[in-house]
Amino acid sequence: MPSILTVSAVRLLDPDGRILLVRKRGTTVFMQPGGKPEPGESPADAASRELEEELGLRVPAADLEPLGTWTGPAANEADTLIDAHLFGAPLRGEPKVAAELEEMLWEDPAAALARTDIAPLLREHVLPELLGTQAAPRRAALPPGAARRPAASP
Repeated sequence: MPSILTVSAVRLLDPDGRILLVRKRGTTVFMQPGGKPEPGESPADAASRELEEELGLRVPAADLEPLGTWTGPAANEADTLIDAHLFGAPLRGEPKVAAELEEMLWEDPAAALARTDIAPLLREHVLPELLGTQAAPRRAALPPGAARRPAASP
């Protein structure tokens, strides 16, 4: 039975409408910046902290735009679903790869959707929404037998 991992993810767009994709060290899949909330941390606070840790961008939680919550397959954890709180963030400064990130790139949303190395959250939700081919954000029901994993779990 899959477990559920709660995460916060951030959609960053540059002035040309390109989306920022990041890849963590030791993985092959591109995704949005973000990660697991610390115990007691709100999803927005986690997103704000992860932006600073991973990219050196300081965006207060109050400046993040909630875009919805989505549940689906995790990109890098076997037999795991993510419960992703998705936020939009204003681009303030030049992001730089830090912490566990190995690579970042700016990609046109249509070109990103054509890639084979992107996370399910990007492929099934974020990019189609940006391209106007999907309805508003939704929270998918958990599959039968799935259990939510607390944010503090490894």
